[in-house]
Amino acid sequence: MSQVDTKGRRWTLWLPLGLFVGFVVLVLFGLFRPAERTVESAMIGKPLPAFDLKAAVPDRPALKSSDFSGGNPRLLNIFASWCLPCAAEAPQLEALRRAGVEIHGVAIRDTPGDLAVFFAKYGNPYSRIGADNVSAIQFAIGSSGVPESFVIDARGVIRYQHIGDIRADQVPLILAKLKEAER
Repeated sequence: MSQVDTKGRRWTLWLPLGLFVGFVVLVLFGLFRPAERTVESAMIGKPLPAFDLKAAVPDRPALKSSDFSGGNPRLLNIFASWCLPCAAEAPQLEALRRAGVEIHGVAIRDTPGDLAVFFAKYGNPYSRIGADNVSAIQFAIGSSGVPESFVIDARGVIRYQHIGDIRADQVPLILAKLKEAER
């Protein structure tokens, strides 16, 4: 009977070490293979939801979903004056505008006064700007934050989602996605 007790005790002595090794393996697995943190829209390949936003600023027209029908593909940019990455992407949006891209904006939880200050400092590349004061359109199209941009084809279908600010080296990618959306 003493042999059974000794074998049982040996096993219990190794249990904490086994649990510790298992924990270390789990942590290392998480470090070398982190979870995906971007939230992609389930709306890619689907039509824009119907919306009709009031104008966010007096010098640009309001924005509605029907503005994306016909003509060339457009870029829909979700932004806010209080968003630092939105300020960082302003030169790239201006470069896209100069390249002939029509950019429509959705201002999230913003005021005309704050937008005016933002545009005076960083420029205004938008041909239309809608005010989304409750983030309804932002959530409806599957946007996870600001800034975020969507390529919308001439039929009003979402073809590409760019999460985060557009960096200078990503401008060619956005132009290529707009070109692809022409087909």
